[in-house]
Amino acid sequence: MSAAPASPRILVVDDEPDLRTLYELTLLREGYRIDSAADLGQARQLLAAHRFDVVISDMRLPDGLGLELLHALAAQQRAERVVVMTAYGSAENAVDALKAGAFDYLTKPVDLKQFRAVVASAVQDAGSRPPRNSPRLVLAPEAPATALQKLVGDSRPIQQVKERITKVARSMAPVLVRGESGTGKELVARAIHDCSHRAAGPFVAVNCGAIPEALLEAEFFGARKGSYTGSTHDREGYFQAAQGGTLFLDEIGDLPLAMQSKLLRAIQERRVRPIGSIQEDPVDVRIVSATHKDLVAEVQANRFRQDLFYRLNVIEIPVPPLRDRREDLPQLCEALLARIAQENGMPAPHLSAEVVQQLQLLPLPGNVRELENLLHRAVALNDGDALQVDFAPGDASTPSSDAPLASQPLFIPDDLQAWLDDREREILARTLAECGYNRTAAAQRLGMTLRQIRYRIDRLAITLPGEQPHESRG
Repeated sequence: MSAAPASPRILVVDDEPDLRTLYELTLLREGYRIDSAADLGQARQLLAAHRFDVVISDMRLPDGLGLELLHALAAQQRAERVVVMTAYGSAENAVDALKAGAFDYLTKPVDLKQFRAVVASAVQDAGSRPPRNSPRLVLAPEAPATALQKLVGDSRPIQQVKERITKVARSMAPVLVRGESGTGKELVARAIHDCSHRAAGPFVAVNCGAIPEALLEAEFFGARKGSYTGSTHDREGYFQAAQGGTLFLDEIGDLPLAMQSKLLRAIQERRVRPIGSIQEDPVDVRIVSATHKDLVAEVQANRFRQDLFYRLNVIEIPVPPLRDRREDLPQLCEALLARIAQENGMPAPHLSAEVVQQLQLLPLPGNVRELENLLHRAVALNDGDALQVDFAPGDASTPSSDAPLASQPLFIPDDLQAWLDDREREILARTLAECGYNRTAAAQRLGMTLRQIRYRIDRLAITLPGEQPHESRG
């Protein structure tokens, strides 16, 4: 009969005897084996004699910094997960620790519930580590291989993105995903979540530019019943909804400065105060944000807080535009057509090599999203076996002629806004029809939120089946 596996072993390093005892008792009740040290010297002796699953170290110790342990473990290629404890308001120390490879950090005074949760996550991650001679950073066992397969392509730029995802997924370090509109930044964020130890938790995606400024605080942090007009019950915010999982802040560059300050504090202290509440609630979320803007330029222009930028940009993942990975276009077309066909309950259409070559000549400023919209239109208009893409005259995606784009005559209609509204109305109406007038499905196809598509349906006076006609607000 085989022996039961040993309980995880944890090293606690803190120079305050009362706190050290508190951490030891808390972890002993959870069934862990505990060793403790009062300074770096004692910690080094214990690390030389034993292997641990997790090391919990205060940042400031009598004979040095907890970061020194972190650097030493990394230099020795040790597999221990390190959780660093920093003093209240020491956000820079937390960022330094995460950049140095810490699994996570905690802010003193430590909330014991959060302490237990962070340690449990670190132990779980340590338990799934590979053998010492293999790469430390691999997909979590529970993460399906399809998490990265959704990032279609074999080009070097997209392979670098996938490699970066597998390296950063295991820590709690905030990640900034940067790239042009339509490049697939949310897919990258979802892959980070799916490849992490938080994969079983919620993934909450928030479009920061789609929320009215007056509602931002309630949407992010929640609100208590009666805290504002029309508030008839307690409501949780995005931070509470993402508890134990990942909070994805899309288009973070669109967040107003006043809200940036409140978001910074919530990220640093891991506590949020719902509107109307007298107490703060601890939250356990990993932050992944995304932007198409140059946030360095936004910081220089005083439109984005520098301290928030450094807090979010602990790890950056640039997503390449489609023009930098055109060799992936045949695979992308195949994958997109398969999904479109599945959504419409039809066999996947065939795209000829000649049409693919035409697509490869397009500027495609809207990247993968624009390519998908082109293929949606092609499927909708298709009446044969071989799919043909409709390169409409005046379309921004029409392949360039031999003349430089700047030398071609620019078509400007007499009423530009009306012309643009007509184009938007046509795209929305066609997409809604293709989706059986399911607004949620249509919004996903067009890369919008449900709130955004509802607003456009109303503004452009698009009447859905069974509804009364209404006048345009535009």
